[in-house]
Amino acid sequence: MIDALHVYADGSFDAASYSGGWAFVVMDADRQFHAAAGATTGSSNNTFEVMSVVEAVSWLASEAPSATALIWTDSAHVVEGCSRWRHIWRGNGWKRVRANSHERRRPIPDVELWQELDALLELNPSVRVQLCKGHSGIVGNEIADAAARAAITSIR
Repeated sequence: MIDALHVYADGSFDAASYSGGWAFVVMDADRQFHAAAGATTGSSNNTFEVMSVVEAVSWLASEAPSATALIWTDSAHVVEGCSRWRHIWRGNGWKRVRANSHERRRPIPDVELWQELDALLELNPSVRVQLCKGHSGIVGNEIADAAARAAITSIR
């Protein structure tokens, strides 16, 4: 993807207070183009990792709808969910299904966020979600991580 916007998304969670933060940073080459962060209560770190990507794709859809974009996240959960699981979940009525047909269908954690993210990605096919290594000196990832952690303090 040449001339793509690079978006770094990250989430953070404080288990003691059940609060978390999300953040994303939009980079155009080496220049920070836009940044956003927020915080709320939630149930897990994965919630905020997914939320950060939802917020990033929402921003892209409204502010740069024709842009080609790579969203970088250090969450393998989000990358697998975007590239593989959401298609399976959608086909299974947004339930997890095992090979054993007698086993009960199990709910998907954060199903509403996954449904929102699925719809956004379907409407924005030029947006891709990729894995980057966290805490490894990648500037955009470090900025998003710090912003997500800082956002938590705003609701404590």
